[in-house]
Amino acid sequence: MTWWCTGIRWKDGRPAIGWYGQGRGERVSLLAYGQRLDFVARGERHCLGVWRAGKRTPCPTAATVPGRAGNAQCPECARLDRSFSVAADTNVADPRTYRVYLAWFGPGMVKVGITAEERGSARLLEQGAVAWAWLGRGPLMATRRTEELLRAALGVPDRIAYARKRAVRALLPAAPDRAREVAELHARAAALPGWPESLERVGCEVTDHAGAFGLDGLPAPARVLTGMVPGGAVVGRLAGAAGPDLHLADGLVVDTRLLAGWELTAPGDEAVTSVPVAQIPSAATAPVEQDGLF
Repeated sequence: MTWWCTGIRWKDGRPAIGWYGQGRGERVSLLAYGQRLDFVARGERHCLGVWRAGKRTPCPTAATVPGRAGNAQCPECARLDRSFSVAADTNVADPRTYRVYLAWFGPGMVKVGITAEERGSARLLEQGAVAWAWLGRGPLMATRRTEELLRAALGVPDRIAYARKRAVRALLPAAPDRAREVAELHARAAALPGWPESLERVGCEVTDHAGAFGLDGLPAPARVLTGMVPGGAVVGRLAGAAGPDLHLADGLVVDTRLLAGWELTAPGDEAVTSVPVAQIPSAATAPVEQDGLF
């Protein structure tokens, strides 16, 4: 029975690696900072199909996916996924209660976003938000209009390139400074006219994820995985995790979005292959444009 990696999952505030076995459902392997990671990619990278309403539908053609693709889906499954998606604005009739949040990733790097209330803070952990606060709660379209209000009136983006988040992660100001920046923007947002009447405002209470991410003493990110290859091996001690990233003690960052779709096993006696990596740019030179995922 083959179990395919589905990338990082945040379970009860802890990082875990997700797995999918066709006909056997989903499972996770919890991770602990300080543990040794040692795995090899086997065979080919496969499309993980479509995840919807807590259930995965397998790819009908069992398609393969390029090792450098940021999403472990074939084009057909990706189109189906986005055809009924809140993120892609193709599911505007979702009846669930949503929340608007401010997420802080580094000095001057704050974004606005929405998430289903039932998911709690999972979306913030998935994006690698170091500090964050709720702004309000209400129907989907009311939260969407609040997003647009903050973008137009305060210039707060709804996306930040992941390379920028990663580049500053080991060089962050102290927790009180992080909280102050979030609180100041929260106050500016709360003072704006034009909030939707159906949105219930939420007072500012800043949450910090430094402990969950293991940011204290995190080594400076130096290199990042750019793709997996058959036989490619990753070995190292896990120092921390944030969003989809695993930070190893030697400065390598493993973007688990690139592990999704692979069968990952313990290395055997056969030869392994070096995985492709790239140097991580400084915060000043990291790209500003969105990276299509966060």
